[in-house]
Order: sequence, then structure tokens, then C-alpha cells
Amino acid sequence: MRFCPSTRLSRRGAMVRALAALALGVIAAAPAMAATTLLNVSYDVARELYKEINPAFQSAWKKQTGEDVKIDQSHGGSSKQARAVLDGLEADVVTMNQASDIDVLASRGKLIPDDWAKRLPNNSAPTTSVTVILVRKGNTKAIHDWVDLARPGTSVVIPNPKITGNGRYTYVAAWGSVLKAGGSPADAKAMVQKIFANVPVFDGGGRAATTTFAQRSIGDALCTFESEVNLIKAEFGDNFEVVYPKSTILAENPVAVIDKVVDKKGTRKLAEAYLKFLWSDEAQEIAAKHQLRPRSSALLAKYAKDFPKVQTFTIDEYFGGWTKAQKEHFDDGAIFDQVLSAAKK
Repeated sequence: MRFCPSTRLSRRGAMVRALAALALGVIAAAPAMAATTLLNVSYDVARELYKEINPAFQSAWKKQTGEDVKIDQSHGGSSKQARAVLDGLEADVVTMNQASDIDVLASRGKLIPDDWAKRLPNNSAPTTSVTVILVRKGNTKAIHDWVDLARPGTSVVIPNPKITGNGRYTYVAAWGSVLKAGGSPADAKAMVQKIFANVPVFDGGGRAATTTFAQRSIGDALCTFESEVNLIKAEFGDNFEVVYPKSTILAENPVAVIDKVVDKKGTRKLAEAYLKFLWSDEAQEIAAKHQLRPRSSALLAKYAKDFPKVQTFTIDEYFGGWTKAQKEHFDDGAIFDQVLSAAKK
């Protein structure tokens, strides 16, 4: 069979047009295929917060740059999360509930500089909370302060201070309250020892401790962050009351870019923008709705009814900072291990 030249030209033109259309299709699809992914490694009870923060950032970033971004989350006990990053989990950013779990990434992992906390406002902590006591409706055990948790016959649910920030905050809150009231370190140790003698089980994270208390109905009281109270009531019903102790610890929630990871992956600009977004009015509003105390004074005033004034102290005030507190109280063989050993006798 013979083909005329015009037929050959027509078919060649059609092939060229088809190849051009295919190339354009690949180019058009490229942005969707190349969406950058960030991994945020965070503490256990921040799940619901970042479920709302992440879409807000994705929308803002898309509007600003036209780029899509995917954000993956990893949650667990804060110290376990820090160890995972040390062991190779490639977090672009970490968003923790205490500085010691970021300090270790600098001191042991050399993943970030020692002065990481100076890179963002408020010591790189966009929100705060306080440690409170949750009791069952009616408060039949008359629990009003830390000392009430030390009474014989009172069962207290506290996540393990060796591996969770939530548990460590409870420990230092109880200890520091004794010092703030004029007591001695020996008085503080004696009270904390009695409290931990009343702990029936040490869960590995704040969320697990909540399940133990609220779903399994174990314990007369749960020590947790103020930010968890509304979530617990929403999930398990309005069967609980929150007790604000006479004094408690101010819990700061620090964040950091993991330099070695973002420089390897080429995600530094995006990771830095993600963390800076946490100080935006939009993110601070979301934080306040999740019962985290915003740094914005205007929003703190707006949500004043959700954040009762309470006498607080900081980790620096009575413990010399988290690095010193970790070494003296929570390292192997330190004061917490001594307290626990005595409490079990």
C-alpha cells in the first residue's frame, strides 16, 4: 500500500501534537507530584491542636507562594519522641512541651545549635499551659491542692515522668508548690514521695493516662495540662471537675527546626515559616480554642474566662532550668528514682 506525502505529514503533525500535549501534561502535573513534605515530631497530647494548625498553615502557604505542602505528624511521650529523633527519625521540626527534650537534640545529637531557644520569640515557645488536677464529678475525695494527692487511700493517675513531659511537669509542680509555700527541699521530697506512692500505673504518655482515668475509671484524680480538660470532657462526657492548685508550674511549649534534617532535605525555608506561623493571629486563635494559653496579650484577654488566673512558678525559679532539673531529678539514679524506690516500699 502506498501513502501520499500529505498523509505522512498529517500523521507526523498529529504525533508531534500528541507528544507536545503529553509533555505539557507532565509539566502541569509536576507541582502536585512535587509537594514538599514536613515531619512535625510532637508530644502526645498535641494531636488535636495540629490537626487544626496544619490545614491553616497549608492554606496560608498556598496563598503566599502557590505551593502545596504535606505535613506529617508523629506523637508520643515527649522524651520517647526526642529519642526517636536522636535515633534517626528525620523530623523537620519538633514541637515539644518542655525545653529539655529539645536541649538533648543539641547536646547529644548535635542536630541543632545550643542556642536554639533564641531563634524565635518567647524562648521559642509560642504557647503555655499550666498543670492542673482533674477529679470526678462531685470531688468526693475533697481534692483541692497537691497535698491532698498525698493522703493515704487517694489514687492518682500520672504518666511516667521518666519518659513524658506531662509526668515531669506534674512532679515539678508538686515539688515547687512546697517551696513556694515556704517549705524545704526535704519537705517537697517527702510530699512528692507520698503522691507517687498513690500512683497505680505509670502510662507512657498523657493520652494513655487520660484513657486510664476517664475510660477505664482508674484513680480519683488525673494530673494533666489545662489544655487537655476540654478535650477530655468532649470525649468522655461532663463527668469531671478541674482543680486549680494554690500554685502550679507554668508549662512552656517550645519548638525548633532540626537543622541537620532541613539542610539535608532542602526544607529549611518551609520549616522556618511553619514554626513562625505559630505566632500568627490565626494560629494563636486556634491555640486558644484548644485551651492553650496564647502569647498574644489581646487573645489572652479575649479568652480570659477560659484561663483563670493562677499563681505560677517557672522551672528556672526553683529548679535552675530543665537541663539542671533533668540531671538532678530525672536521670537514672537521680531524685525521682529515689522517690519511686521509697514509694514502692
